[in-house]
Amino acid sequence: MKIAMVSLQANPLTALRDRDVTGQRLHVAKLSEALHRQGHDLTIYTRRADARLPERMRIDSGFEVVHVPGGPARQLDQDDVIPHVGEFARSLQEHWAGDVPDLVHAHHWTSGFAAVVSARHSGIPVVQSYHSLRGGDSAARERVVGREATCVIATSGHEADELAGLGVRRSKISTVPWGVDLRTFMPNGPTAPRKGMSRILTVGGLAPHDGVDDLIGALAAVGWTELVVAGGPSRSRPAPDANLRRLRELADRLGVAHRVTFLGRVPHAEIPPLLRSADVVVCPQWHEPFGIVPIEAMACGVPVVATAVGGLAETVVHGVTGVHVPPREPAALARALRTLLANDVRRQEMSFAAEDRARVRYDWQRIALEMSRAYQRAGAPAAAGKEVIAAAR
Repeated sequence: MKIAMVSLQANPLTALRDRDVTGQRLHVAKLSEALHRQGHDLTIYTRRADARLPERMRIDSGFEVVHVPGGPARQLDQDDVIPHVGEFARSLQEHWAGDVPDLVHAHHWTSGFAAVVSARHSGIPVVQSYHSLRGGDSAARERVVGREATCVIATSGHEADELAGLGVRRSKISTVPWGVDLRTFMPNGPTAPRKGMSRILTVGGLAPHDGVDDLIGALAAVGWTELVVAGGPSRSRPAPDANLRRLRELADRLGVAHRVTFLGRVPHAEIPPLLRSADVVVCPQWHEPFGIVPIEAMACGVPVVATAVGGLAETVVHGVTGVHVPPREPAALARALRTLLANDVRRQEMSFAAEDRARVRYDWQRIALEMSRAYQRAGAPAAAGKEVIAAAR
């Protein structure tokens, strides 16, 4: 199958070599790599943001990146790139006039808008991944993309509900989660140093809706345990941060400041050793359409305590790979943590189950196979020859 990936803003060119890449750029690169290993022909189209880059570059993993004109050849913020989506779309049309793909997979609504405009008169199926809905001023354009796309990919049932609320027909939606690199996130490997007490870890933002306030509140009722918080301002370029100040004051007020460590933003390459150092990883968010942190934690064989919201409730299997707790309830979170930290055998059972679930459900090859099936439902040609052989391995 000849697949055109469109990632207008997130250039995946260095994602497979840069160990600290996260988010959409890494997702596009890893998905493309896995699809290529299954025998598909991949070309990724992204906006030229550096005049020094050649028009076409082939990545070692086997797929090609094409830098397409669309505004000035420099880095632009998401909002600043919107006026140049039309130029980007015209450039795509010119490329596809002479090299027609079997299917287009667009990432983010700006890429999707350019893709549906470019493919409108050609009959090329367009598959859309939003990577979270922005809403606000972008809602109308997001709705247009969802209406015009042949198929829309949701990362969880919760996101599928959000897409349906946007106006996307249920029959168009296929659910395919993000994957995890099992060669990096695994139980065996270096472990970050720790103190002599139990450790709980949370990775994410510091805003109130990220739930760290609730976790600090729970820590006050959990004895002989340290909390490590990875996220927030960069350690190399510290700056005043109202959220960090609020959390430090809360920890001090509750008498647990000596048991809370704020690491700031941690490079992605340092996350696996940090996860392996934890007895429990906690995802206390109030709202989360889909979370990659619990998947990475499970791949490292660490049980996860997560709020029963959105994609977290689907990723973590209650009583098997971790525990669900209601959001915004520190007392319930404290009870779950005390129970789990006091039972070494139960945590070990969950550790084995978590690793198994990550390996079976979230391996990139499994994700690529599911995505190929979604492509076929969208009207792309069925896999044949070496694609079938690769998919069966």
